[in-house]
Amino acid sequence: MSQQAPLRLVLGEEEFLVERAVRQVLDDARSAEPAAELSRVLAAETTPPELVELVSPSLFAEARVVVVEGAQKAGQEIADALLSYAREPADGIVLVVVHSGGGQAKAAKALPAALRKAGAEVIECAKVTRPSDRDAFVRNEVRRAGGKADARGVAALIDAVGNDLRELAAAAAQLVADADGRVDEAAVRRYHRGRAEVTGFVVAEKAIIGDVPAALESLRWAMQMGVPHVLVADALADAVRTVARVAGAGRSDPNRLAGELGLPPWKVRKALSQSRGWQPAGLAEAMGVVADVNADVKGAAADAGYALEHAVLRLARARRKT
Repeated sequence: MSQQAPLRLVLGEEEFLVERAVRQVLDDARSAEPAAELSRVLAAETTPPELVELVSPSLFAEARVVVVEGAQKAGQEIADALLSYAREPADGIVLVVVHSGGGQAKAAKALPAALRKAGAEVIECAKVTRPSDRDAFVRNEVRRAGGKADARGVAALIDAVGNDLRELAAAAAQLVADADGRVDEAAVRRYHRGRAEVTGFVVAEKAIIGDVPAALESLRWAMQMGVPHVLVADALADAVRTVARVAGAGRSDPNRLAGELGLPPWKVRKALSQSRGWQPAGLAEAMGVVADVNADVKGAAADAGYALEHAVLRLARARRKT
């Protein structure tokens, strides 16, 4: 633990990269000290005394990783407490501050620069939006898994899987393993032939319109292809939340609704179509279903695959609720 940087700033809004960065810090800490403890708190919900207690050295010199999430919402007192600790970090403790890069309060907006100045090791997790950045992400994922990819292979993989970083990372790792490290167009087409369209989002699209047989078939194909359970659960949650937001805004011009909701027009048009047949009570129940399955696939359920199948059936029942 003594060789780990005592202060990390995870900066950006790309959720998948943020989660991976935090997990990597914990893995690094536990590679040095297997018993290292993890504590996670929200900046907006903790107090300076609570933070001081978390980052105070243990009498038994136990290693610890403390993650302060949502630092863009930190108030002045917590921002000051973080900076005060950053100037004199304790031995055996790694403090990880997760910040989106934005913020409304002056103290929160200034925090990243101040932490950099205090010597924080910065892990950039900016949103991946440009095609060139997405291409670079896939190439890096292939390299991370120990393989090589050419330009055609990268383009084919994105075409087959889509833009979701979680699914791209999982597919890249799987292809490296199955194609002896060489990810080219032929390997991608061979691997995804006939089922390239089966992702968590396809399962969600079938489930949200109540097409249970197609949703379950897609789910089983996705599981056979190695799509992580958490990606399917995330896609179900995204579909339900989007339909609920669009349905709650009332029927209107998709382009105007897109501006009001901060969603792409194509996504609004799709959600308007998917919202047919849903009632407020059913959507409320569906929100509970996706919250449950999110916990299930992260360890609450003994069988994550069964939990996803059960969630599809529960969503169908919720859709019929009046």
